[in-house]
Formats: sequence, C-alpha cells, structure tokens
Amino acid sequence: MAKDNDHKMSREEAGHKGGETTSKKHGKEFYQEIGEKGGEATSKNHDKEYYQEIGHKGGSN
Repeated sequence: MAKDNDHKMSREEAGHKGGETTSKKHGKEFYQEIGEKGGEATSKNHDKEYYQEIGHKGGSN
C-alpha cells in the first residue's frame, strides 16, 4: 500500500488505513449512533425544502 519513496503514504492511503482501523475498533452500533447524531444535527439546521431538494437529487451529486 505504501509508496516506495521513504514509505510515505498518500492521503488516500492514510484515510483508508484510518477507516479500516476505526471499523475494526468500533462495531455496527457505533456507526448507527453517529449516523443518528448527524441526522438530528442536519434536521436542526435545515428546513423541509432542503430535504425536498436533496430528495430530488436522488443520491447524485
């Protein structure tokens, strides 16, 4: 995974490695909890029109 030049990692590689470590350290419940917190924060900061707009996008960026 690491590059040959002094074993430095790219940001992408470091992010992937960190994500793998987090996944091993925390279970499914961890991700459910942070997802719920994020959803609650989003609903406090955005109105009905925001959800309608992102609903029309349907997962596309």
